[in-house]
Formats: sequence, C-alpha cells, structure tokens
Amino acid sequence: MAGVLVVEDDTFLRSTVIRHLTDASYSVRSAGTALEALREVGRGRFDAVVLDLGLPDLDGAEVLRMLRGFSDVPVLVTVTGREEPRAVRLLHSGADDYVVKPYAVELLTARLAAVLRRARGRAVPAAEAVVRVGGLTIDARRRLAALDGVALALSRREFDLLSFLAERPGVVVARRELLAEVWRQSYGDDRTIDVHLSWLRRKLGESAARPRYLHTLRGVGVKLEPPP
Repeated sequence: MAGVLVVEDDTFLRSTVIRHLTDASYSVRSAGTALEALREVGRGRFDAVVLDLGLPDLDGAEVLRMLRGFSDVPVLVTVTGREEPRAVRLLHSGADDYVVKPYAVELLTARLAAVLRRARGRAVPAAEAVVRVGGLTIDARRRLAALDGVALALSRREFDLLSFLAERPGVVVARRELLAEVWRQSYGDDRTIDVHLSWLRRKLGESAARPRYLHTLRGVGVKLEPPP
C-alpha cells in the first residue's frame, strides 16, 4: 500500500482528497501547513506528496525547494489556474507533475498513480545498482555518488542526470532524451540541462572549457566518459 502525504490548507478539499485516496487503497496522512508537511516528510516514509502551492505559512515553491534538500519523494503539485505558469516552471525544480484546481479527484488519483509508476520505473536491479566510470562511483540504489573515493553532495536532479549518463559511458545522449528520461518531460528549456550540467561540472572539479568527465557536443548532446 503506497503512502501519500496530502498538503492542503482547505479543510473541505483536504478531507475530500483523503477520503477518495483512502478508498483507492492508499495510506494517507495530511498536513495543513508547510511546516507540518516538512516535519511529516522528515520523520515518515512516503511514496508521494500532494502539495498545494497556496499554503498559509510558506509559499509552496519554497516548500518544494526545502523538500528537495533532504528528500527525493515524488511531488504532485496542485495549483489554481493563474498559478499554472509557476507549476510548469516547478517541473524544472523538482516537481513530478501538477493538476489545476478545481480538479476532479479522479484526475488527481490518476495523475498520482502515473507519478508513482514513473518513480517505480526508476528502480534499479541489484546487479546494476553500482556503476563505475573512471574514478566515479554511482550507487543508484542508495543514491550515493563519489569521485575518487570522496562523496559528492548532489541534488536529486543532479544525481539522476549523472546516473543516467554514467549508465551509458561514451554514448552521446541527445538533450531531448535527457528531458524525457531524467526530467520526465516531452519538451522543455535546454537551459535547464545547461544549468544542471554546470552544477555537476563544478562538483566534479571541471569546467565546460576543460572537461574531464562531462563532454558537450554542440547541437548533438552530452556524453560522460572517463578521462584518458
């Protein structure tokens, strides 16, 4: 039974969502404020979070940023129509999907199920859990990465990007494929990839001008390979 945290300050809507998800065989807990939500995620194990952007104590985007600092739990954001452009931007910042209010609870449940399926699809078989490329070691199951034996402090998306490239050493991966497989989007802004590559390069002790592991082929894609 999947565990879901519903973060919503509207008590009527929260009760409706809880009841519907419970009927759909989810184990549900709830929070009405951002601080409650952060405490719940910090001390409990959830398979997904349904996060409203319009919380009374903290902006939902800030809550998402804070969540991503210590958890990679899938997040489904709920927004009003006027907030939809922000929700689209949040897909680049760690959100996994969004729904627009007012929504049918059946739609929310379907989107939540899709988010959970994608998250489970990222599970790695034990035999493939640890990947080594030169001095890089990526443990996908434990979500740990190290360079020359020194642990790397990576964000969720940085780890996903590094892990995806490391599983294909020497192979040039198109940006469109990175958006689809790492960001789970069929379209998006290439600058998002550039920013994450820049952050990764900094943590790997390299630069675009002097690459060691991450090589960009202009107009083609990106590849990861060990230094010669």
